[in-house]
Amino acid sequence: MDGHIATGLLGAIRPDIARLPESGIVEVVNAGRGKPDLIQLWVGEGDQPTPAFIGEAANRALAEGHTFYTWQRGIPPLREALAGYVSRVAGASVPAGRIYVTIGGMQAIMMTMQALIVPGDEIVMPVPVWPNIFSAVDIAGGRTVPVPIGVENGRWRLDLDRLFAACGPKTRALFLNSPGNPTGWTLTAEEQKRILEFCRPRGIWIVADEVYARFVYDRPAAPSFLAIAEPEDRLVVVNTFSKNWAMTGWRIGWVVASEELGQVYENLQQFNTSGVSTFLQHGAVAAVEQGEPFIQSQVERCRTARDLVIARLSESPRVRLIRPDGAFYLFFGVDGEPDSRALALRLLHEANVGLAPGSAFGPGGEGHLRLCFAGSLDRLETAMERLLPALS
Repeated sequence: MDGHIATGLLGAIRPDIARLPESGIVEVVNAGRGKPDLIQLWVGEGDQPTPAFIGEAANRALAEGHTFYTWQRGIPPLREALAGYVSRVAGASVPAGRIYVTIGGMQAIMMTMQALIVPGDEIVMPVPVWPNIFSAVDIAGGRTVPVPIGVENGRWRLDLDRLFAACGPKTRALFLNSPGNPTGWTLTAEEQKRILEFCRPRGIWIVADEVYARFVYDRPAAPSFLAIAEPEDRLVVVNTFSKNWAMTGWRIGWVVASEELGQVYENLQQFNTSGVSTFLQHGAVAAVEQGEPFIQSQVERCRTARDLVIARLSESPRVRLIRPDGAFYLFFGVDGEPDSRALALRLLHEANVGLAPGSAFGPGGEGHLRLCFAGSLDRLETAMERLLPALS
């Protein structure tokens, strides 16, 4: 919109809302909708449908009439199941009273920003990062302060001293997505401890996006801030059912925060959406209670897929890549291609493969493409056969 607000109806709404940019990922997705035989590797989901046992549980609940208004914080069986799951994965005792069910991880983040941000507050975050967080901060009236992730010894790494130096008197929170989308960088437990020790005396909140915690390839789960934090710490952990259990379209997530904030999240849920669909929550209970074998198979599938994609793209002398420690993306550059949007659109039409432009992920993203490798090996192999000639 060229930095100004248009006349007409757009000129009659909040200027900062009218100025919100279109998602750079969605722009490419929309350009490719309806293309025959397109291999879609641009968004963060695999090609497997939700496991049948999860859908069957939701269908039973629907048939039994679980279609009414329900608990704003989530149905008790789901909160209890999540408390057990989070406690096992994070290695910390987390009671159900600290769990709040949301409509996907995105709403978990939006409600947290609504709760924390006073207009003018700053949210410091490592970049490149999932682009929706920028707009979530903008909508709440805050300002993002990006801190670039670097490369050290062939791995993505965040310089904590640089992160701390970016914090100032207006810093309200750190937003930390680890394992990270799009790079796969992952905080160590020692780094998390240093961050918590920095934030505590300064009253800075930590918003930890741990959506990809299970998608690590050298241990059962990535380190969680919950393992080292006290219940009274200024910590909010957001998560989702989308990745672990192939439930992107279900739109169910959760927040772990202090019990003191329970009424805050209940109110925000009531005033935003009036709660998550009841019968879908019953499906989510089945996911948590029965879905561990599926998660493990997903991770093993992604491990093999990661190795395949890295091996094949490394055949191109123009491709620059870093092996990701976590998540299920490869964030790679191509020599001589500084405009990632133009490159993504060219590959969409020339190779019939959909990738996300790095420019969508904020500072440090330009010049890269993001490829989601959470798919079948046959599909990924076909994508490589198409991409390599186009990148030669």
